[in-house]
Amino acid sequence: MKNLPEVTNTSEEGAVMWTEKYRPKTLDEVVNQSEVVQSVGSLARSSGTMPHLLFVGPPGTGKTTVALCLARQLLGSNWREFTLELNASDERGIDMVRQRVKSFSRHATGLLGNIPYGLAILDECDQMTAEAQTALRRIMETNSRTCRFILIANYSGKIIEPIQSRCAVFRFSTLKKEDIANYLRKIAASEKVRLVESGIDAIIQYSEGDLRKVMNMLQAAAALGKTVDEKVVLTVVGRASPGEVQAMLNKALIGRYWDARETLYKLMTTYGLSGRDIIRQIHREIFNLDLPEQTQAELANIVGDYDFRLVEGASEDIQLTALLAQFGRFNKGRAE
Repeated sequence: MKNLPEVTNTSEEGAVMWTEKYRPKTLDEVVNQSEVVQSVGSLARSSGTMPHLLFVGPPGTGKTTVALCLARQLLGSNWREFTLELNASDERGIDMVRQRVKSFSRHATGLLGNIPYGLAILDECDQMTAEAQTALRRIMETNSRTCRFILIANYSGKIIEPIQSRCAVFRFSTLKKEDIANYLRKIAASEKVRLVESGIDAIIQYSEGDLRKVMNMLQAAAALGKTVDEKVVLTVVGRASPGEVQAMLNKALIGRYWDARETLYKLMTTYGLSGRDIIRQIHREIFNLDLPEQTQAELANIVGDYDFRLVEGASEDIQLTALLAQFGRFNKGRAE
């Protein structure tokens, strides 16, 4: 487990959001992605021959952080002057590529001091249009002497093949639970937050491996001034407790439809949950019920049908109550 980045305990620093306060400044501080860090570090040591890079992986796994750490290592203390950072999801079209990216890549120079070239970091480039990606491909090829590109995406399948073939591709994996837990403990100790194991487990469960979510959940929970346990975390993320959702499902499964429906409305009003929030929690808790594996699989299939209906714009109230009715009919059929 890496040590936390060094921070200065001043009142101004304390006002910084924790996702930035504890963002790693060097590659050695990056959490979990040891193989990627080792490979990128090796490329950085031979900076003159470093290819364009493509970082792919789920949100919150360190892609942008690794890119910024690499920029600091390659370009030194004045790295911001020689780095272009763009979020391609905001400016997706070909005009952005032709104007901002092309202009930077042409004029970034390696003739000043020890700066080998400029760096263009394009985040969420899988949101760029195919036309923009085609234009970017040519710019990457013709301006490689003065500029290197670090492209960041959640899905490699949305990046055209000619761009992928011009890059060294690094795939970031979801963070391990033990690494997230250790990181949470260290931050809690640094910030003097009372964090217990049930709180750690809840944060890990609802963050889904996204370290940004982890940090934001912990900071929001800590702001309440209470011991950070499962109840506090559930309050912060706006989720019902697993026990309440399981109780609702059990009522539906034994045929107590009206009781299950009343519990559903209570959860939605108490926690302010949307229909899709409820569906996701139902899907998760199905596999925690004391049911045969085949039964769990069939229930999951039913939930999938109703989730699709909600995505298509169907009424949340009608679909969720119909889902509970399906659970009751399903159980009756199984009993027979």
